[in-house]
Amino acid sequence: MSAEAADREAATSSRPCTPPQTCWFEFLLEESLLEKHLRKPCPDPAPVQLIVQFLEQASKPSVNEQNQVQPPPDNKRNRILKLLALKVAAHLKWDLDILEKSLSVPVLNMLLNELLCISKVPPGTKHVDMDLATLPPTTAMAILLYNRWAIRTIVQSSFPVKQAKPGPPQLSVMNQMQQEKELTENILKVLKEQASDSILVLEAALKLNKDLYVHTMRTLDLLAMEPGMVNGETESSAAGLKIKTEEMQCQIGSLSLHCTIDEKRLAGYCQACDILVPSSDSTSQRLTPYSQVHICLRSGNYQELIKIFIEDNLTFSLPVQFRQSVLRQLFQKAQQRNEALDEVCFKVCACNTVRDILEDKTISVQFNQLFLRPNKEKIDFLLEVCSRSVKLEKASDALKGKMAAFLKNVCLGLEDLQYVFMISSHELFIALLKDEERKLLVDQMRKRSPRINLCIKPLTSFYDIPASASVNIGQLEHQLILSVDAWRIRQILIELHGMTSERQFWTVSNKWEVPTVYSGVILGIKDNLTRDLVYILMAKGLHCSTVKDFFHAKQLFAACLELVTEFSPKLRQVMLNEMLLLDIHKHEAGTGQSGERPPSDLISRVRGYLEMRLPDIPLRQVIAEECVAFMLNWKENEYLTLQVPAFLLQSNPYVKLGQLLAATIKELPGPKESRRSAKDLWEVVVQICSVSSQHKRGNDGRVSLIKQRESTLGIMYRNELLSFIKKLREPLVLTIILSLFVKLHNVREDIVNDITAEHISIWPSSIPNLQSVDFEAVAITVKELVQYALSINPNNHSWLTIQADIYFATNQYSAALHYYLQAGAVCSDFFNKAVPPDVYTDQVIKRMIKCCSLLNCHTQVAILCQFLREIDYKTAFKSLQEQNSHDAMDSYYDYIWDVTILEYLTYLHHKRGETDKRQIAIKAIGQTELNTSNPEEVLQLAAQRRKKKFLQAMAKLYF
Repeated sequence: MSAEAADREAATSSRPCTPPQTCWFEFLLEESLLEKHLRKPCPDPAPVQLIVQFLEQASKPSVNEQNQVQPPPDNKRNRILKLLALKVAAHLKWDLDILEKSLSVPVLNMLLNELLCISKVPPGTKHVDMDLATLPPTTAMAILLYNRWAIRTIVQSSFPVKQAKPGPPQLSVMNQMQQEKELTENILKVLKEQASDSILVLEAALKLNKDLYVHTMRTLDLLAMEPGMVNGETESSAAGLKIKTEEMQCQIGSLSLHCTIDEKRLAGYCQACDILVPSSDSTSQRLTPYSQVHICLRSGNYQELIKIFIEDNLTFSLPVQFRQSVLRQLFQKAQQRNEALDEVCFKVCACNTVRDILEDKTISVQFNQLFLRPNKEKIDFLLEVCSRSVKLEKASDALKGKMAAFLKNVCLGLEDLQYVFMISSHELFIALLKDEERKLLVDQMRKRSPRINLCIKPLTSFYDIPASASVNIGQLEHQLILSVDAWRIRQILIELHGMTSERQFWTVSNKWEVPTVYSGVILGIKDNLTRDLVYILMAKGLHCSTVKDFFHAKQLFAACLELVTEFSPKLRQVMLNEMLLLDIHKHEAGTGQSGERPPSDLISRVRGYLEMRLPDIPLRQVIAEECVAFMLNWKENEYLTLQVPAFLLQSNPYVKLGQLLAATIKELPGPKESRRSAKDLWEVVVQICSVSSQHKRGNDGRVSLIKQRESTLGIMYRNELLSFIKKLREPLVLTIILSLFVKLHNVREDIVNDITAEHISIWPSSIPNLQSVDFEAVAITVKELVQYALSINPNNHSWLTIQADIYFATNQYSAALHYYLQAGAVCSDFFNKAVPPDVYTDQVIKRMIKCCSLLNCHTQVAILCQFLREIDYKTAFKSLQEQNSHDAMDSYYDYIWDVTILEYLTYLHHKRGETDKRQIAIKAIGQTELNTSNPEEVLQLAAQRRKKKFLQAMAKLYF
């Protein structure tokens, strides 16, 4: 052998061996091979290829002795091949997206007709004449699947299809393609003739109020057995895979096992439909920008249209082409002698022009034409669009440069220097251009050649224009409203006070609000300019803090502090207090959310505020409230219990409440007798929730019931308490408050189902005057508090259990199961570890059992009975006797580890003559790990494994 041949042989022998492809006839020889094959990660042949092969073999015509072609024989071999094809489709969950993508129309038509046949749909009967409500669930589901496919196929056939490039001509292949094309056309013709019937069938399905079932591989196997072996299971309500009513209605769009929705395509359809037939309940919050624009055009609401376009200059959600098409539509309407639209056309064009500038595109011709005759209104609007289209604090230097260049070009193109002044004195223009650039622009305008305008007098130089006081004041006031720069605000006020001494400029905007406790001091300042400046700086700072613009709020407060320090120690302390509150909000909204402790100087300043004893200083209640919440959130309990001044405890209810909470937490580890603070806190909350009723006639003439507190402390109303609690985030503090309200809820005389909570034993067990407590308000408070707590930490098992108990007490059993399961899941790594016994107590398990029982899920009841410390055989046996069960029944037998229950199941199914279910129970009881002679560790491991799988299955069902 030559060296070259040896190398070739070595290379060939070194290649990895590809496993041989499984042939279709091998699945006939070995019954279990199909499931093994489909469980492979990448089965070869693929499932859809198997369907084609099975149906192709089953539909092959035969030739008789006279050499005549006969239809495919109806023998056992062909029936098994068709059944195998159906089982593969069941494995694919009857997903039409997969089946349509890979199977031709004739093959899929044959597959679904076989499904109709095996589902006992009488041949030749029109589906529209059949009452879906009275049919077996799997039969009804087969009819729905076929008719949905029919409509989808008709729709799909209407779309143009790009023809594949033909290869070398081969007669046999071309004949086969032609035959398939003709067969497809014949099928489509029939489907189109029956389209109206298919639509009626699907519309009837939407009115069904019962769950349906779709065939699985197991139910198809049962159908293949002898009639005497099936025991009617495939026609019972529990055969196959359950499709809930609401899921089935959604699946009218796809009819797959899971309702898969192409959200983008659905949104497109919704938009298109909404344009043609607007929805009566559409709201601007739910609508897309496209839909909002079309609604505005249709209704003639052009102000809203302009608002949408301005907002889109920030979000860029509408394509430029779409915006241009809207402008063209408006131009067309304006040309039809609708002069009122001229102004709208300019405004939309201005919005589009600013968008073009931001995207570095050229200015359109339409804008130049519409701006040939500028006026004050047009320039005002253009400046407004520019200001609202750029967030200066976030904009890049490149974006600022584009906007500055645009405004400069607009100025250079204007002839009336009055309009130039409007732009050059605008806040945005000042912010975008440096002093040198503005000076250079003025020089350019001085030097430019004069333009002849016969309609007006020759213009004087820029600095010689006579000032119009009303125009200047209006412009400056407008800048004053928009500006958040302290230095600029001061300059504007100086100019305004130089023009007139009669105006109080702190009244320019009704949005400037200063707390009443401060306004008296500020408005008492004698100097008008200083008074206006202090009031406006504080009002703007408070607004910026409210909208979480902490950067500008800090600057405004710092400028105000510097100003008032010169003449008012009282206002200086006010500003220090407000800056403390600002820093608390800034920390809580920033690093505080990630658990990072606040800096020590901030904690010291909070302590300093709480200990402050300065007379005649106006104080806002909210600052003390936030300070107390801040200290509780960062576990400064030692300070709250020992170092808070006594006068503050007497004068501020929030400080008193914070001290009681901190002291209660501090006393938790001690004996119950020493928990004096818990008793005091209980009494305070009971008094807050105590009411007296008196009738009072409201302004509208109706009589309303006014609830008033009878608290001897009189510290606050319930809504004030709730507002304070919703500033807290520390888990133990929230747990204590929840525990208190849960206990208060439980002392009600007519309570049937108690709610459980941690530390509930620290509270008194009774109330002297039950009638005085507004238990309805208490119940509402418990619900609000647990919802708030779960928004802080959705993985706290104690809070989840409280939520579950609330749903259980209000007969919402499915929701209760959801939260009981979630409570177990979060503390067991989704049940991969054992759920701690203090989470799944006997009381919790019994409530889960009752939920399942009332939901008619009786097999789940029997399995949960094993979770109790002492197995409740009586309840388990009674539940298993129920035949109207809404759960998976015998599919759950693998989760039973108690041999006594399994033996009872075997007896029960034998007594009923349910041979197949008896076999499942026998198979479960025969597993070696359940042998009672096994060591206790083995039995415990087997039980834990089944608990895990059962709880995970329940979670998938109820989550």
